[in-house]
Amino acid sequence: MKAFKTIFFISLIVATAMVPRGALAQSPDSIQASTLLIPLIFERQQSPDSLLAMPQLTMPAGDADLSLGVDNAWLKAAQAQRRRENALRYGAMMLNPELVRYNLATLPEPPAEYAVGADLEKSRLVITPVETEPVVVEVETVELKQRNWLHTFNSSLHFTQAYVSDNWYQGGENNINVLGDVLWECNLNQVLHPKWLFNNTLQYKLGVMTAHNDSLRNYAINEDNFQFSSQLGYKAVKNWYYSATLLFKTQFFNNYKSNTNTMTASFLSPAELNVGLGMTYNYKDKYETKTFTLSIAPLSYNLKICRDIDRLDPTAFGIDPGHHTKHSFGSNLEAKLNWKIRNNIIWTSRLYAFTNYEYVQGDWENTFDFSITRHLNTKLYVHLRYDKSSPWHADWKYWQLKEILSFGLTYRFSTN
Repeated sequence: MKAFKTIFFISLIVATAMVPRGALAQSPDSIQASTLLIPLIFERQQSPDSLLAMPQLTMPAGDADLSLGVDNAWLKAAQAQRRRENALRYGAMMLNPELVRYNLATLPEPPAEYAVGADLEKSRLVITPVETEPVVVEVETVELKQRNWLHTFNSSLHFTQAYVSDNWYQGGENNINVLGDVLWECNLNQVLHPKWLFNNTLQYKLGVMTAHNDSLRNYAINEDNFQFSSQLGYKAVKNWYYSATLLFKTQFFNNYKSNTNTMTASFLSPAELNVGLGMTYNYKDKYETKTFTLSIAPLSYNLKICRDIDRLDPTAFGIDPGHHTKHSFGSNLEAKLNWKIRNNIIWTSRLYAFTNYEYVQGDWENTFDFSITRHLNTKLYVHLRYDKSSPWHADWKYWQLKEILSFGLTYRFSTN
């Protein structure tokens, strides 16, 4: 015990002698060193009690009158400051574990600056500086390729519950089914081409359900939507572009009313093509959590198509009786919003409207994507449609509604 006390007191005296008096005094022009300025390093697991408890050094009862004989207030202040900094650093690790980049157990040993040797003739230790050669690390050269086109691919397979109003322009019934969705986006890289805007979107949805109430068929198709849209623009000022827009949509499979041979839709029946010239506003925040595009086309051409007029009524799609097509000139508007509300919640909205100044038709599509895991999610899809060229309905008038709640698997791929 006496040997321990002797070593302890000698260490404190040496440490006190090595620090000049006033070295720790605050001065307006000095910068005090602090461990709060270095990166967070995990050393060991601690508890609040161990962070706040002050270590106590107990002395034998007979040596209670021993003292260093020096002013060690600076040592106590430094120890208290070190404990406070340690508590703050560990608290920051607990609240923000993603900021902890280093672990003390895995850090490499620092290179030795001095070597200690023995001089046997003079019976003393000799400390000499260690000369170290600089470490040269070979870095593999990687050729970075510029990407003129940025691709995004999403695909999902969901089990769904759907509600469809009985005057929906493509038909359909309330059901529980399986829904497949494929979305591909190919956009021009605006970092390399800041004056140009060229966005392309291709999407296809297919929903198949078992038709228990249909005596003529074993299954039915309640969602069959192929849609391609493109925007080409040249920068005018800030986020505005002179632009040309194109939109085409149709379906591929035949669809029938339940327990009848009455067809409600087929390939290119209906189909719609719209081409417009105007201005486009394109916005993306610096965190890329919100993207918004607004296209206004005062000059717009709209083409409605009903290929199979023998088995379908073209007036249900706003086409004159006995005609396959209807041409219209007017104006259109399309607004798209993609908002990453949280890491696991994404809201995608699309508003489209066209008028030839005699009738108005519009679509407002909203998709809420709730991610549970990387490949498991839930989607809520709500599509509100207004078409004054379609037949009048006693309950819905010119409005149409489709709602789909789905749960299933999703795969995403992006080259952004």
